[in-house]
Amino acid sequence: MKISQNTLDILKNFSEINTNILIKPGKVLSTISTMRNIFAKAEISEEFPIEFGIYDLVEFLGTISLFQKPEIDFKDTHLVLSTEGEKSRFYYSDPSVIVAPTKPVNMPETDVTFTLTESHFPKLEKASAVQKTPDLALIGVKGGDIVLKICDKKNPSSNDYENKVGEGATADYTFYFKVENLKLFVGDYDVSVSSKSISHFKHKKLPIEYWI
Repeated sequence: MKISQNTLDILKNFSEINTNILIKPGKVLSTISTMRNIFAKAEISEEFPIEFGIYDLVEFLGTISLFQKPEIDFKDTHLVLSTEGEKSRFYYSDPSVIVAPTKPVNMPETDVTFTLTESHFPKLEKASAVQKTPDLALIGVKGGDIVLKICDKKNPSSNDYENKVGEGATADYTFYFKVENLKLFVGDYDVSVSSKSISHFKHKKLPIEYWI
């Protein structure tokens, strides 16, 4: 078996959410943050044959990077990465020490929807870093614009930056996210937000989803 670059990129993204992962048989990867406030799921082209745990996903990806498109052979206690003249054994972790999803997320009724584009999000991240402001506010004024604003909700006089993402808000509302929780794979997203303190980010082109 070989792992495609797209799947490696997804695993790299997932490593930002949680540095360990439990990979199950099939074509679906999922992870959850140690605080259990970020859940991510992706469908991939490869099909993993067995269940195995990786305690340090960054180390695993780094090991793969030592090779040029290695072949992967799954053993009982470890996997073997190999190309002509090169080989590495990488041992599985006990699943009991892995923080992994135990059940799917049931998204409650949606209150607000909008599109987060690939061009919007990097600017919002940069604004948060430049202005040292930790929060992202989704703000709607009934009949007016829908905006995303970088701010510090604990400090009304903090610097801010906002980006318009829609029009025709159906009500007055403000929802807050922590910028550090938005570990999104690059791309455009359909976003659904519930007043039950949960949001759903669905990639427009790839089968990748996040619940935050």
